[in-house]
Amino acid sequence: MFTVILLMLAGILTGYSIKKKIPFISKAITVLIWVLLYILGTEVGSNKQITEGIANLGLDAAIITVFAVTGSCIAAWALWYALYKSKKGGKI
Repeated sequence: MFTVILLMLAGILTGYSIKKKIPFISKAITVLIWVLLYILGTEVGSNKQITEGIANLGLDAAIITVFAVTGSCIAAWALWYALYKSKKGGKI
């Protein structure tokens, strides 16, 4: 775990130091991220266990998404209510 954190910090420092020296670095990073995502997709698609269980994974993902969106909406409403109730003297 410590190695991963050190590698991330080294990458951040390297990126920070060369961002002005190499003007096209932003586009190169974007292309590399696309390539990594493509490779990840091919690895997932070729894994038989994942492709056979995609229906179960999809249902779990849908349930998690519904609860996450519902919780976010409730939290946003509560924050809006708390901010505007105090500014308008109790009237919304």
